[in-house]
Amino acid sequence: MPIKYKLIEKSQPGVVNGGTKKWYANVYNDGEVTIDDLVKQIEKFSALSEADIRGVVIALENVMQDELANGKIIRMDKLGSFYPSLSSEGVVKPEDFTAANIKSAKVNYRPGKRILDILSTATFKKKE
Repeated sequence: MPIKYKLIEKSQPGVVNGGTKKWYANVYNDGEVTIDDLVKQIEKFSALSEADIRGVVIALENVMQDELANGKIIRMDKLGSFYPSLSSEGVVKPEDFTAANIKSAKVNYRPGKRILDILSTATFKKKE
Protein backbone atom coordinates (compact mmCIF):
# COMPACT_ATOMS: atom_id res chain seq x y z
CA MET A 1 0.00 0.00 0.00
CA PRO A 2 1.49 3.36 -0.97
CA ILE A 3 2.11 6.32 1.31
CA LYS A 4 -0.45 8.99 0.41
CA TYR A 5 0.58 12.61 0.13
CA LYS A 6 -0.95 16.00 -0.49
CA LEU A 7 0.67 19.19 -1.73
CA ILE A 8 1.18 22.24 0.45
CA GLU A 9 2.51 25.63 -0.57
CA LYS A 10 5.37 27.06 1.49
CA SER A 11 7.22 30.36 1.44
CA GLN A 12 11.01 30.58 1.53
CA PRO A 13 12.13 30.75 5.16
CA GLY A 14 13.94 33.95 6.17
CA VAL A 15 12.92 35.88 3.03
CA VAL A 16 10.97 39.13 3.39
CA ASN A 17 7.41 38.68 2.10
CA GLY A 18 8.03 34.95 1.78
CA GLY A 19 9.98 35.03 -1.47
CA THR A 20 9.04 32.52 -4.13
CA LYS A 21 6.40 30.09 -2.95
CA LYS A 22 6.79 26.46 -3.94
CA TRP A 23 4.69 23.32 -3.59
CA TYR A 24 5.95 20.42 -1.48
CA ALA A 25 4.72 16.93 -0.73
CA ASN A 26 3.34 16.38 2.76
CA VAL A 27 2.30 12.97 4.14
CA TYR A 28 -1.45 12.51 4.28
CA ASN A 29 -2.00 10.36 7.35
CA ASP A 30 -4.49 7.78 6.24
CA GLY A 31 -5.93 6.80 9.61
CA GLU A 32 -4.39 5.34 12.72
CA VAL A 33 -3.41 1.96 14.04
CA THR A 34 -4.15 1.58 17.75
CA ILE A 35 -2.67 -0.78 20.31
CA ASP A 36 -5.81 -2.90 19.89
CA ASP A 37 -5.15 -3.16 16.15
CA LEU A 38 -1.49 -4.03 16.70
CA VAL A 39 -2.37 -6.66 19.30
CA LYS A 40 -4.80 -8.35 16.88
CA GLN A 41 -2.16 -8.39 14.12
CA ILE A 42 0.59 -9.70 16.43
CA GLU A 43 -1.76 -12.41 17.71
CA LYS A 44 -1.96 -13.81 14.15
CA PHE A 45 1.84 -14.25 14.02
CA SER A 46 2.47 -15.70 17.46
CA ALA A 47 1.29 -18.34 19.89
CA LEU A 48 0.60 -15.66 22.50
CA SER A 49 -2.91 -14.75 23.53
CA GLU A 50 -4.35 -11.25 23.24
CA ALA A 51 -4.00 -10.82 27.02
CA ASP A 52 -0.34 -11.89 26.94
CA ILE A 53 0.51 -9.50 24.12
CA ARG A 54 -1.35 -6.63 25.78
CA GLY A 55 0.51 -7.36 29.03
CA VAL A 56 3.87 -7.26 27.28
CA VAL A 57 3.01 -3.97 25.55
CA ILE A 58 1.92 -2.36 28.83
CA ALA A 59 5.04 -3.64 30.59
CA LEU A 60 7.20 -2.29 27.73
CA GLU A 61 5.55 1.14 28.04
CA ASN A 62 6.21 1.18 31.81
CA VAL A 63 9.85 0.12 31.50
CA MET A 64 10.49 2.59 28.67
CA GLN A 65 9.03 5.44 30.73
CA ASP A 66 11.30 4.63 33.66
CA GLU A 67 14.45 4.21 31.59
CA LEU A 68 13.90 7.37 29.51
CA ALA A 69 13.23 9.34 32.70
CA ASN A 70 16.63 8.09 33.91
CA GLY A 71 18.32 9.40 30.75
CA LYS A 72 18.87 6.00 29.13
CA ILE A 73 18.86 5.20 25.41
CA ILE A 74 16.53 2.33 24.60
CA ARG A 75 17.86 0.26 21.70
CA MET A 76 15.26 -2.09 20.27
CA ASP A 77 17.39 -3.79 17.63
CA LYS A 78 15.66 -3.63 14.24
CA LEU A 79 12.87 -1.37 15.50
CA GLY A 80 15.28 1.44 16.35
CA SER A 81 16.26 3.57 19.33
CA PHE A 82 14.39 5.92 21.62
CA TYR A 83 16.40 8.53 23.49
CA PRO A 84 15.74 11.61 25.63
CA SER A 85 16.74 15.12 24.58
CA LEU A 86 16.49 18.56 26.14
CA SER A 87 15.68 22.09 25.06
CA SER A 88 17.24 24.84 27.13
CA GLU A 89 17.95 28.55 27.27
CA GLY A 90 21.55 29.52 26.62
CA VAL A 91 23.82 31.21 29.13
CA VAL A 92 27.06 33.12 28.65
CA LYS A 93 29.06 31.24 31.30
CA PRO A 94 28.68 27.56 32.22
CA GLU A 95 28.58 28.38 35.93
CA ASP A 96 25.42 30.45 35.34
CA PHE A 97 23.51 27.43 34.07
CA THR A 98 20.99 25.73 36.36
CA ALA A 99 18.27 23.17 35.82
CA ALA A 100 15.83 26.12 35.67
CA ASN A 101 17.32 26.93 32.22
CA ILE A 102 15.93 23.65 30.87
CA LYS A 103 12.66 24.41 29.09
CA SER A 104 11.53 20.91 28.19
CA ALA A 105 12.44 17.29 27.69
CA LYS A 106 11.23 15.13 24.84
CA VAL A 107 11.76 11.69 23.35
CA ASN A 108 13.45 11.24 19.98
CA TYR A 109 13.24 8.15 17.82
CA ARG A 110 15.88 6.90 15.40
CA PRO A 111 14.57 4.09 13.21
CA GLY A 112 16.49 0.84 12.80
CA LYS A 113 17.85 -0.48 9.52
CA ARG A 114 14.79 -2.58 8.64
CA ILE A 115 12.45 0.38 9.11
CA LEU A 116 14.72 2.61 7.02
CA ASP A 117 15.02 -0.05 4.33
CA ILE A 118 11.26 -0.48 3.99
CA LEU A 119 10.74 3.28 3.75
CA SER A 120 13.43 3.55 1.07
CA THR A 121 11.36 1.20 -1.11
CA ALA A 122 7.97 2.79 -0.32
CA THR A 123 5.71 3.86 -3.14
CA PHE A 124 3.71 7.07 -3.14
CA LYS A 125 0.26 8.11 -4.31
CA LYS A 126 -1.28 11.58 -4.39
CA LYS A 127 -4.39 11.90 -2.20
CA GLU A 128 -7.39 12.48 -4.38
